Amino acid sequence: MSSEQTPAPDTAAAGTATEPRPRKLTYAAVLAALEGAALVAGGLGALVLGFTGAPDDRQQAVTLGITLVVLALLPLLAARGLLLRRSWSRGPAVITQVMALPVAYNLIHADSLAVPAGIVLTAVAVSALVFLVNGETTRALGIKGPGRTE
Repeated sequence: MSSEQTPAPDTAAAGTATEPRPRKLTYAAVLAALEGAALVAGGLGALVLGFTGAPDDRQQAVTLGITLVVLALLPLLAARGLLLRRSWSRGPAVITQVMALPVAYNLIHADSLAVPAGIVLTAVAVSALVFLVNGETTRALGIKGPGRTE
């Protein structure tokens, strides 16, 4: 078969794979991965305290640990999808950030050392949301606006 008869690959699909990943998309993926890692660390910490420490309620500590580790899957999968430019990954990443904001609010209004953690979580969630809704990120993920066919 000659090169004239060989069908050319779809240039729109091929172009996105060869273009460099936008920085804002990478930043959003890194922030989501950091949130996932923090959830895993918190979950493992609760599990360790539940098994080795003297929590008020061992079953509650273990349940919290397992729940945090399972919840960590959402931002970790979203981060991987963002790095691989999967359009589906923006939804879970946005949901993660929106869910983080009430948690950050509660941490900020606590009278403890949790206040700095709340400030950091607010900054991370708002920054990630800004990166995720950015036009450059949207185009890199191949997401089209409502009513747009191009």
